[in-house]
Amino acid sequence: MSAHALTDSWTMTRRELARWGRQPVQLVVNLVFPVMLLLMFGYLVGGGRGVSGEYRDYLIPGMLALTMAFGLEGTMLAVTQDLNKGVIDRFRSMPMANGAVLVGRSAADMLQSALALAVLIGVGLALGWRPGGGPTALLGAMGLLLLFRFAMLWIGIHLALVAGKPELVQAVQILVWPVGFLSNALATPGSMPGWLGTVVEWNPMSHTATAVRDLFGVPGTESGHIWAAIAWPLALLAVFFPLAVRRFARLSR
Repeated sequence: MSAHALTDSWTMTRRELARWGRQPVQLVVNLVFPVMLLLMFGYLVGGGRGVSGEYRDYLIPGMLALTMAFGLEGTMLAVTQDLNKGVIDRFRSMPMANGAVLVGRSAADMLQSALALAVLIGVGLALGWRPGGGPTALLGAMGLLLLFRFAMLWIGIHLALVAGKPELVQAVQILVWPVGFLSNALATPGSMPGWLGTVVEWNPMSHTATAVRDLFGVPGTESGHIWAAIAWPLALLAVFFPLAVRRFARLSR
């Protein structure tokens, strides 16, 4: 990416960050929602079938992965609103790199996602959770989680551009729920019916959750999923990043 494109993308990132100041409630909701899910599944719903050791140690890494799959509607709505309010037409008249709007929006989302991870990890520590592996493992786990988020984000951006209208985003967002809950974030595949366990094991998010548990030293976790947790998001990015940029370029003509 050229220096001109990087400058344009940073300008668009600052534009998205400015929205946080104007809409702080949305930011707070995005940060509190995963905490509520953690407390609900950890203390109200319960669980832990087939889990070796403390369920909290299994649940929190899964919730970190689940958080990276949810909350895409904010970015998707922002993209469709820009398209429908004529903002893109205004940017189109400027000497701006193609796709800088999308890159800026994704960069702002990634900053919010990193903040959400930090908040959820802080809550987990307050509840007595202690990840193993030290600082290196923690940084590696956060890297895998953010890589998965980045891939999910560009899938969401592409679907938002295809939907084209804010009112259609909610329908598209429903597709995220099966990805999140048909995974091993909350329960082990071995505790599920055979066919369902197979689907869960193939879910890219399951590889990320398992790799994070492995880095944190959760008892009974399979090793060797780190490469799959890297390969799946990169493969999804290789498909959906160019699709989104190409779709945006066509809409901008």
